[in-house]
This record gives sequence, structure tokens and C-alpha cells, in this order.
Amino acid sequence: MIEGALAGLAAGGLYAVLGVCLTLMARLVRVVNFAQAATGMFGGFCAVWLVTKAGMPVWIGSVIGVLIGGLLAAAIGWIAATWLSEASTTTRSAMTVGPLLLLISLSFILFGNKPQPFTPIIAGPAFSLGGVVISQVTVWTVGMAIVVAVGVRIVLTRTRVGTQLRALSERPTTAELLGIRSRPLSIAVWFVTGIISAIAIVIVAPSQSNDATSLSLLIIPAAAAALLGGFKRLDLTVIGGLVLGVLGGLVAQINEISLVRNFLPFLFIVVLLLWTQRKEVWDAAR
Repeated sequence: MIEGALAGLAAGGLYAVLGVCLTLMARLVRVVNFAQAATGMFGGFCAVWLVTKAGMPVWIGSVIGVLIGGLLAAAIGWIAATWLSEASTTTRSAMTVGPLLLLISLSFILFGNKPQPFTPIIAGPAFSLGGVVISQVTVWTVGMAIVVAVGVRIVLTRTRVGTQLRALSERPTTAELLGIRSRPLSIAVWFVTGIISAIAIVIVAPSQSNDATSLSLLIIPAAAAALLGGFKRLDLTVIGGLVLGVLGGLVAQINEISLVRNFLPFLFIVVLLLWTQRKEVWDAAR
């Protein structure tokens, strides 16, 4: 059981990283980006093509693929910042469903509908804990989630750019009147989160289900993790992602309920939504 729980940490770290990106997008540019994982997936598939078809070294192909993922996210951000700058959060978020479906369809056309032969850029055991081997992928994904969350907090609270971003998110009209350039900053947030998502997916994809649909739908457990933090708190988002990964690893070890693993994110979301609305539900039941 412990081995299964620790094995789930690799996926949990990925959920946490993507959840942190979702939280940043919600806080800073008023978007729940449903295409967050899809841009990383497409960048990863481009990396696989560059390595297997164009003959590039793994690291160069991976770097180019990650940049493609970031540029795709920036392109979506440019559309949102240009034509939907005054739209509501709901409208801006709904817009990202289009790129999600477009990238999945485009990946089927360009790369086929089968899992891609990702070459591991990080592999092998890192250390043993109680007789259980912890992989390097697990260490990297969990570490990446923590580093990104801490790094973002430092940037937002201790740098001039962070102050401008917080001003844009809290008082966008006032910030623009003060001369803060909203569009470049917003697109930069899209680009950076796209880069982070692509890196995480390229690292984890060789050890996960790596067809286009499965990778793109990682947005669901990521959203569940972000929901624990209310799309505001990065620390709770990281915890939510790791908890989901551990629970998935535990459930996978029990044959009788192993199929429930695929539904855990949905159950997590339902429970959290019911809990956040508990007062209204209890008042209505009286």
C-alpha cells in the first residue's frame, strides 16, 4: 500500500504543477484555462516528432517542444487580451475550451491518435524510503510543484513585476490609468504558465498514459487541486495535487475498486463544491 501511495506522487506532482498554473491564471488574468494541459501536450508531441522524425537530440527537441507549448499558450492569451479584455471570467474561461478541442483534433491529424513514444529525459531511481524506491520523476515533479509555488509567491510579493500583476488582477482599470501595460503582462503570464505546463508534461509523459486525450484531460485533476485552494492559495493547491496522486496510487493497488481511480478527481471536485456551499445547503434543508 505504501509503495502504491508513493508511486502516485509522480502523478500528484504533475497535478500540483498544473493546478498551480491554473491558480495563477485565475488570480492574475481572470481565466480558468481549460487548455492548460493541451498546450503542454501539443508541445510535447512536437518534441517527440523532432526527436523521432527529424533526428534531433532529446534535449534540443524537448526544449523546442516546451517553447512551442509556451508560444501556443501566449497566442491564446493574446486573443483573450485583445478581444476579451473586458469580458467576464466566465466568458474568458469558456473561450479556452475552443483551443482545447482544436489542439486535440490537430494532434490527431498531425501525430495520429496513438500514444507517442516519449523518450525519458529523467529516469531511474532517486533514493529508497522504507524499502520503497522513489523515482527521479517523482522527485522532480513534487520538487517542481513546490519550487514554482514558492517562486511565484516571492515574485508576487517582492518584485516590481509582481506588484504590477497584483494591481492588474485587483484593480485593472486603476492599474491601466497608472500606466501599467496590461496586455504584455497578461500574455507573459500565459506564456510562463504554458512553459511550466509543457516542462511538467514532457517529464512525466513517458511514465503516464500519453495519448492526446489523456494528457489534455489532466486539466480535470489539476482543476480539482486548484479548487482545494479556491483558485487563490498556491499552498493548498500543491497539497491537493499530491493528495489526489497518493489516493490514486492507493486505489490502484486494490483490485476491487481500482476502476474508481479514474473518477477520483470528479469525486474530489463534487465533495469540495458541496463543502464550500454547505451553509447554503444546510439553510435550505431547514
